[in-house]
Amino acid sequence: MKKVSILVGSLRKGSFARKTALAVKEMFPEGYQAEIVEIGHLPLYNFDYDDPNESDFPVPTAYAEFRETLKASAGVLFVTAENNRTVPACLKNAVDIGSKPNSDVAWKNLPAGIISHSVGKMGGYSSQKNLRLALSYFNMPLTGQPEVFLGNSPTLFDENGKLTNESTRDFLQGYINQLVDLIEKNPKS
Repeated sequence: MKKVSILVGSLRKGSFARKTALAVKEMFPEGYQAEIVEIGHLPLYNFDYDDPNESDFPVPTAYAEFRETLKASAGVLFVTAENNRTVPACLKNAVDIGSKPNSDVAWKNLPAGIISHSVGKMGGYSSQKNLRLALSYFNMPLTGQPEVFLGNSPTLFDENGKLTNESTRDFLQGYINQLVDLIEKNPKS
């Protein structure tokens, strides 16, 4: 069973990022287990936690568990909103936590996909581009075209949080298939 960690760039329980993540979680094929990995409880990143010369700041248990979850994953899917034209703070914090210690980066060579959204027409374009820039540092294989920018996200779901637009559902299924193909072609060693 190949595990895929889904990181949601919104802490709000009813967020459209979470609704999207729940929808695509079911689109992974047999042999894959996609799970949302919660990031809201992670303390803000502080390098003192990972500084071998600093004994007053032990690594938080939440950091260690998060890093191990990523390392045990065959791939990761980021599903994010856009906050002030960039990546939401909770998601950037998770990226920073997974980037340390330098000798054991959890993101290294981890295949990844990104789905962004916004309540407006741009579909989270700026957040996705900023996230891609941050992830490029870790030599992560990333999905290419088509990229997923879901605009007007409130119109995509019914009152129960289910996708209502068949063409959007098909598009997302195609993207998940692309991510699975990327994972298959880039197995972690």
